Amino acid sequence: MELINQHTKKIMEGCKERARKSGLRFEDETLEYIVTNKDLIELSSKHMIPTLYDYWVNDVEVLKEKGRYELYPNNPYETVINTRPAISFYNDNNPDWLNVMIFYHVLGHIDFFQNNMFFKHTRDEDFAGRALSDKRSIAMLRSEKGRWVDYVIEFSRSIDNLVGFHSELSELNEPREIKTSAKLDFYFDIFLQTIRKVNLLEYLKEIDRYNEAARQYGEMAETLFFSQVTRSYPEFDALFDRHKKQGRRKARDLLEFLLLNSPFLQKEENRWMQSVIEIVRKTSLYFQPQIRTKILNEGWASYWHEKLFLKDDRIRGNEVGFARVNALVTSLPRVGINPYALGMRLLSHIEEMADKGRLSYDFQKLQNAEQRRDYDKATGSGLDYVFRVREDFNDFMFINSFVDQQFVDRHKLFVAGIRLNPAKRTREYYVRSRDAGQYRQMLLDQLYHPPFIEIEQSGTQDNCLYLNHRFEGKPLVKEFISNTMLGIEYLWGGPVKLETSEPIAKAREFQPGESHPPADRGPSYQRVLYTMKNRQLSRTLL
Repeated sequence: MELINQHTKKIMEGCKERARKSGLRFEDETLEYIVTNKDLIELSSKHMIPTLYDYWVNDVEVLKEKGRYELYPNNPYETVINTRPAISFYNDNNPDWLNVMIFYHVLGHIDFFQNNMFFKHTRDEDFAGRALSDKRSIAMLRSEKGRWVDYVIEFSRSIDNLVGFHSELSELNEPREIKTSAKLDFYFDIFLQTIRKVNLLEYLKEIDRYNEAARQYGEMAETLFFSQVTRSYPEFDALFDRHKKQGRRKARDLLEFLLLNSPFLQKEENRWMQSVIEIVRKTSLYFQPQIRTKILNEGWASYWHEKLFLKDDRIRGNEVGFARVNALVTSLPRVGINPYALGMRLLSHIEEMADKGRLSYDFQKLQNAEQRRDYDKATGSGLDYVFRVREDFNDFMFINSFVDQQFVDRHKLFVAGIRLNPAKRTREYYVRSRDAGQYRQMLLDQLYHPPFIEIEQSGTQDNCLYLNHRFEGKPLVKEFISNTMLGIEYLWGGPVKLETSEPIAKAREFQPGESHPPADRGPSYQRVLYTMKNRQLSRTLL
């Protein structure tokens, strides 16, 4: 692994200049390295950061990827990581014209990292430097504690998808001029939501009641507001006093709750585990936005590498080579999802719709098909609009907001189904639906969506940790429950209970010749309680 030579660096600087003229914004300093295909394979298992802490699973992933590469050799074009400065890796046999295309793609990623709001918590530090410090800390602990370090890493990583990513963002994005008292924070954030568990309508009414008091009474608003609260909830003052005495902030996720409250981790001989858990938690928080913006991020980079490459005079004579490589990267598969292709085409669709004024309410309320087809206000605001999308959206918002029937029809997209072919005795794909709503739902179902696990304080008694899975239509993977709860029991130092929902009726299988799923395909669900005690798992119906 070595830095690119001065000739290639000059190409990169030329790409930066052209990208900035087109509106991309990124820091001046970047680092580019030349690596081999095998180097990229070894880096990929560690999120492409060479300084990330070592873990035995990484070695397994490297061996697996090397075996796959020997069977199906391929040429990874690049990878870029969101550090300060941004670091990117390139294959060692790329010609200059291909590097121009790849550099534009990388600059698209860097612009996305440094301007998308979901990466805001990653902008204030050099993650590569912090990762190196973490790596050294874990190596030192390994020399003292041996394999127990890897046990703690594995137990922590089994629940690191539950980190409070949105809570972290909400703190960063809270307007600094809005300052509320601890009493108000406790009332709205804990008392109403966790203790009283009011519904959304009652919660919003309380917000409106406080806002109205603030408009009418100014500085006296809080006193008058809580005089009504204490009449409705006599226990409020006592609960708030108890909350103040505890002096602990509310944990944003399960890992942080264990760090703050686990009797096992508070023991002097186990305090070293807290540093390991904190490393795993911070690393997961750092990578959360990347998995939540995969389609938009790759689409943004592909959108710009195509737009900028075709206008670059340095690539004349290599248009055919570009077309071939670009087609491999951004082609739409008939079945499955290519995030590069989907994101790029959706951004182009948004730009065209905004240029014609079709993202306005006036267009949305039109019912006449001919008027909708001919609607064109020539606003010229398409590029500005896609920049706003880049800044404010993640994959869920991106897909849910802009995948419409026109987009689905234009690119001949569809939801694929599988049915039996009795004549050939095989399963075959077929077009189940071309409806935009169903296609959009199919995309949303495939997005990253970790389970929502709440810690029930009222249930956490007698040294038993009670976890409540807020069911959102996706049951937990049953084969992972036992090992995950085993790890939580170890870190908690006592029994662990998990309340969740499981299906009680399996969907009827397709019958030969059926082209549509049966109407009653969806299972019904029941609440169950898993208990892990003394490394033994039990299950009961609720």
